[in-house]
Amino acid sequence: MMREFSTPGDIYNALPPRVVFGVGASDRVGEEVDRLGAKRALVLSTPGRSGMAERVVERLGGRCVGLMPEAISQVPIELLHRTRAKARGMDVDCLVSVGGGASIGLGKGIALDLDVPVITVPTTYSGSEMTGFCGITIEGVKRMHQSLRMLASTVIYDPALSVSLPVAVSAASALNALAHCVDVIYVPTASPVIIQAAGEGARAILDALPRVARQPDDLEARADLLYGAYLAGAALTGGFALQHGLAHVLGGTYGVPHGLSHSLVLPHVTAYNARFAPAGMAKLAASMGVTDVAGAIFDMTKAVGLPIRLTEVGFDGGAIDEAARITVETDNGLNPGPVTVEAVRGILEAALAGRRPEPVA
Repeated sequence: MMREFSTPGDIYNALPPRVVFGVGASDRVGEEVDRLGAKRALVLSTPGRSGMAERVVERLGGRCVGLMPEAISQVPIELLHRTRAKARGMDVDCLVSVGGGASIGLGKGIALDLDVPVITVPTTYSGSEMTGFCGITIEGVKRMHQSLRMLASTVIYDPALSVSLPVAVSAASALNALAHCVDVIYVPTASPVIIQAAGEGARAILDALPRVARQPDDLEARADLLYGAYLAGAALTGGFALQHGLAHVLGGTYGVPHGLSHSLVLPHVTAYNARFAPAGMAKLAASMGVTDVAGAIFDMTKAVGLPIRLTEVGFDGGAIDEAARITVETDNGLNPGPVTVEAVRGILEAALAGRRPEPVA
């Protein structure tokens, strides 16, 4: 069959122009601010990562106008309005986001309005640092925003920053990254280059996560997992479908922690979509070195000690119908399988029970 494809342009498949990867790379954050010609950088973090962010502030010296350790998960619109106003009042010309998806998302939301360059220093494996997508929670519903203004100018990956991340948090974050690799393989917006990144990212995560779980201070394993997360973030730029839509509902509406909102449903969404995208799933399975992608994800989730039932994170089965309805209403239309209330309900019921997905015949 003759190959034929087109890509949508704009934010899809767009990558940050500069990536710096290596142990100790974050020590040179000042040089990266200088490269951008910025002189008034604002550092963003969560309260929990404020100590790490303070060290970044020290390295920036006079280039830094302040630290804002106010980021929280799911990027509530109220927080975004408040921090945008503060940043504007400080006349910032650069944002430095230190941490995971919460601080990176806050930086994106501020940049969307202020149009200043962003440097991201990820300390987890979420992959958000690579994209111009951002989920912002508005009136209890997480809604996706996209803009080239939110695409980082520079991403600094320093594996040493992730060593202190607890195993459970590391594992949930890594499953979030793996979700990017899975959800992109069947969307029509992804370029062939991005599909290759997804396969290699999934392979790297499947290899490195068990090593990190066994020995959390193994810097080489941490670097390999961060490499997988980098590729997964690149994969996410190609687009996403039901996996992300459902995870955003679980997180934005029901308060399930972001990484777990992905890990708990990923095996079941994968199994559902395998029936409708067999070629893409077969290619991903080959990259991962497995025969059953959904089963392999479920087994790894269980092996690294993450919860496998939605009940374990406080999700009430009585909310299934509402969650399914919101997921259908906010669906982006890119999923290979039909996104219906019935289909989403079936996925949530399987995740609620913690059943291992059956291999697709």
